[in-house]
Parts: sequence; structure tokens; C-alpha cells
Amino acid sequence: MKISRRNLFKLSATAGLTAFTASAFSPLVGLVNVAQANPLKSSKVKPFNFAVIGDAHLYEAPNHRFDKTLERAVSDVVKMRPKPDFVVFIGDLANFGKKEELLKGKKILDRLKKAGIPYKIIPGEHDWYLDLGKFWKELFGSPYWSFNHNGVHFIGLNSILVEDYWTAKGMTPWERMLAIAELECHVCGLWGVGEKQIRWLEKDVKNLSPDTPIVIFTHSPLWNYYPRWNFQTKDADAIRQILSKFEKVIAIHGHVHQVVYNRTDNMVHIGNLATSWPWPYPPVELPYPQIVMNRADPGDIYDGVGFATTYIDDTFLGLLKYKEWADLIPKDLKNGISL
Repeated sequence: MKISRRNLFKLSATAGLTAFTASAFSPLVGLVNVAQANPLKSSKVKPFNFAVIGDAHLYEAPNHRFDKTLERAVSDVVKMRPKPDFVVFIGDLANFGKKEELLKGKKILDRLKKAGIPYKIIPGEHDWYLDLGKFWKELFGSPYWSFNHNGVHFIGLNSILVEDYWTAKGMTPWERMLAIAELECHVCGLWGVGEKQIRWLEKDVKNLSPDTPIVIFTHSPLWNYYPRWNFQTKDADAIRQILSKFEKVIAIHGHVHQVVYNRTDNMVHIGNLATSWPWPYPPVELPYPQIVMNRADPGDIYDGVGFATTYIDDTFLGLLKYKEWADLIPKDLKNGISL
């Protein structure tokens, strides 16, 4: 394969027997082919693009460096040609759920609408636990939703709900927020979507044909990546069971702030980059192809962060491109990896 450009990471994602192609066009990186899959047996999909941004972690301080990276992502999306049909923001717009942080984030994201690009949003834990999502919902509406677009059914869920850990301990709202903002919260318990959303999801997809292409967005992964850091969703099994009737499902999540990939039965899982910072990888063995991002240069605010764009073709063979702004993909993919 001829390598001609840098800073592009492609993930060709389908579910069922998933086709995964990672291709970072850099002098250092080659092609990864995991498996090949047939397209949907019958498809009414009309090709289109969309973009995914997440984990901005905005502070109330003006002109913070995280403002700049989110603004850059939005600017890059606005400049895309062709324009994406829509954008999904997958949680943690704010860092402490403060009104000033959320309002700042909405102002930046609303630049998409001004450019004629609608966006949908789901919450992350950093958005939610100062006031239990009250102000977030005032700004953005329901934290879970679905819509149809060009033959594909899109679903967004609020995956960061936990049992009440604060009342018995007499925590203030700020103490509650600080606890769950920790990477390892020892009192918070595991996150999930909860019974109400499970029932909603069952009704939402009940009458859809099994050949309907599904794309689902959650903040946390729908597989047990590393529960200690809540790189998981405790009722993911129930979600996957509800969606098991469909031929192909693409699940895109945030929270992990890194390139990560997995597949479970009919579902392919894709971790999105953050616009704020890259997390270290947890001490677990990654699923094939074991792609690990380079460590970020702390002196470069654009290193190890970015967003993603996705092209869905008429066979629902999705092509996801990581739009990172500095050296991200490791040298050990130089010659590619064969199965």
C-alpha cells in the first residue's frame, strides 16, 4: 500500500462479521485488516457523512486550552466538504457540570447550527452530577433519543447513571460531583442506563426490521473494557440483547479518550478521541488489533486528541476517520498486521 498523507486513521466498521480497517496515512503506518464481511443483504441506505466530537471537559475559566481544542474541532467540521449531515457530541462537554461550563460549550457547539449542521448530544458524568442533570436538560432536552436518517436508525443513551451514593454520606452537590469526576471513584458504583431507558429502547426498536442498520452512541463503552475506571456500562448485556436481532450494529462511545476497538456478536465498538486530553491505557490486554496510541507530548495541546468523522455507504460499510492533530498512531503499525 502506498502511504501519501499523515494524520488520518481510518476504521472501516461493520458489525456481524465485522470489517475493520485501520489505516493511518503517515510515513510510519500501514494497513490493518481484521476480517471481511458482506454488506447488508438488502439496503435502503443513502450514503452520507456525520461527525463525532466528545469529552471537551470545559472549565469556566475564559480562554482555557480546552476551549481552543473544542473550537478547533468545530471549525474543522464546519470546513468539511462535503459537509456532514449532522454531528453527535458524546458527553463530558463540561468538567464539573457548572452552568458557565455548559453554556460555554453550547455556545461553541451552536456554531455548527449557524453553519447549517445540526447536532445531537448525550451527557457524560462530568456534565451531570453537580445538579443531577437539571441544567443540562434545560439546555439540551432529553438525554436519550433516536432518529432515522437515510435508512439508518440512530440511538443515543445516557449511560452514566448510578445509584445514590451521596445522601447517606451527607455529601454536598459539589462533593458528589468531585467524587464521580475521579477516574476511580470508590464510592460511586458502576454506571448504567437504568431500567427506564432499557424499556424505552425495547419499544424504540420493537417494530424495526432486522436488516435495519443501527448506530448507537453512549458515553461509556457497551463492553467491559476496564470497570475499575468505569470503562463499561453495567447493563450493556441487556442493551446488546435488545439489539441482537439486527444484522449490524455500530456502537460509538467516548469516555476512554483514546483509540480502542472491540466487537461482540453483531456489534462493533469504537472508542472516540477526546478534544481535551488522552487517558493512559488501563493495564489490560486489548482486543485485536491491539492498537495503542502514542503517549502525548504534554507541551503540545493538540497531541493525542481530536474527533472523528464517519462515512456510511449504501451497504452500511462504515468508514470512520480519526481526525487527530499530531502524531497519534504508533510505529509498530508500519508494515500492517495480518490476521
